[in-house]
Amino acid sequence: MPILDTHAIAGSTYGFSATRLGDLGASEYTLVALTADVSGSVAPFLDQIELCVQRIARACRRSPRADNLLLRVTQFGSDLAEVHGFKPLPEIDPDDYVGSLAIRGLTALYDAAHNAVESVTRYGKRLLDNGFSVNGIVFVITDGNDCASALSAGAVRTALEGAVQGENVESMVSVLVGVGVADAGTAKVLSDFAADAGFTAFVQLEKAGEDTLARLADFVTRSIALQSTALGSGQALSLTF
Repeated sequence: MPILDTHAIAGSTYGFSATRLGDLGASEYTLVALTADVSGSVAPFLDQIELCVQRIARACRRSPRADNLLLRVTQFGSDLAEVHGFKPLPEIDPDDYVGSLAIRGLTALYDAAHNAVESVTRYGKRLLDNGFSVNGIVFVITDGNDCASALSAGAVRTALEGAVQGENVESMVSVLVGVGVADAGTAKVLSDFAADAGFTAFVQLEKAGEDTLARLADFVTRSIALQSTALGSGQALSLTF
């Protein structure tokens, strides 16, 4: 099993963990950060979110690019908690996600998004500085608006802009996913946040049932595969749900 080192993020309460560079066997990686909302309103479909993460991990393990993927999963409510840091896909057991998520209060959406982006940027920088090729993809899954963050939407934008402009990763794709968002007002707030922060895409899912989240898992898996395949081209993928 790889040993994960811990890393701080300046200006944030939360850091991240990641596999030691000496334990990595490939020369190029796509960093995948997935963060899921576990605020109180998610309780009715929390199990489906867990199943979605399981499906993503299981499908990515079967990918021809599995050895070139490093996955990090976090959950956020009133605060942020790391399920696990950046780990090679072959080292991840999808069954370990069963019972891994727990309801935890309000919605610190901006803090979670910022942390996901910064974890890719900072670990990506370390990889690049040590001769690896690296790009990144971030998924932020939520069912509602921010109401508990210490950071602002502007901080998320700054983080996203710095990812590539700072030459920390070759390319970055970022996706905000609204799950169970049937209310037009909530959808607009999330869409505006995605645009203001500079996300690559906003995906609105009005339902949160098993079929919908199975489609989401497939979309995430395909997006990861495409972004990994694009590594070395200097280009980010084009997304279609």
